[in-house]
Amino acid sequence: MTKLETLNQRLLSLFGDTVRVSAALGELTLEVPPAQYMQVCLTLRDNPDLGFESCVDLCGVDYSAYGNDVNEGPRFGVVLHLLSYKNNWRLRVRTFADDPDLPVVASLVDVWPGVNWYEREAFDFFGILFEGHPDLRRILTDYGFIGHPFRKDFPVTGNVEMRYDPEQRRVIYQPVTIEPRLIIPRVIREDGYGAGR
Repeated sequence: MTKLETLNQRLLSLFGDTVRVSAALGELTLEVPPAQYMQVCLTLRDNPDLGFESCVDLCGVDYSAYGNDVNEGPRFGVVLHLLSYKNNWRLRVRTFADDPDLPVVASLVDVWPGVNWYEREAFDFFGILFEGHPDLRRILTDYGFIGHPFRKDFPVTGNVEMRYDPEQRRVIYQPVTIEPRLIIPRVIREDGYGAGR
């Protein structure tokens, strides 16, 4: 039995029908309902048969248009990658926020303290709220930034731009002033290009 099969059996025996396990690219994905998210993560960390001591990554995902299709399921998800040093295996865990207008999932700062900044980044870029997070505020965008730039409905040009105004001697915000333009590429044709070379 391979390590992946062993881990799969342990996950199914512990969590049963409350979770969904799938395999792809040599790694398992454990999909957890948001109501059980915190408890499942505690079990993943504390159960000696699993022993996921470390959360190496956590990110938000906007599934509104995923791949080549429009997604009919939940819009916002949270994906984390766990690592067990003792058992030398990895696991991807995914949960979805119930409400696309106000996406909320439980914070895992009390389970793995290192996810603090990851959750702040997911809040900043996707607007996902982490219930119970001790300091949920923007981490990479400006304090006055409007919106969440990694959402698929966020305008590519943004909403506002900032610049330094020498007359006011400060940074000011103003609506984006990008003028749309049509660019026509210049084509150079060479006689005999590609023939006999």
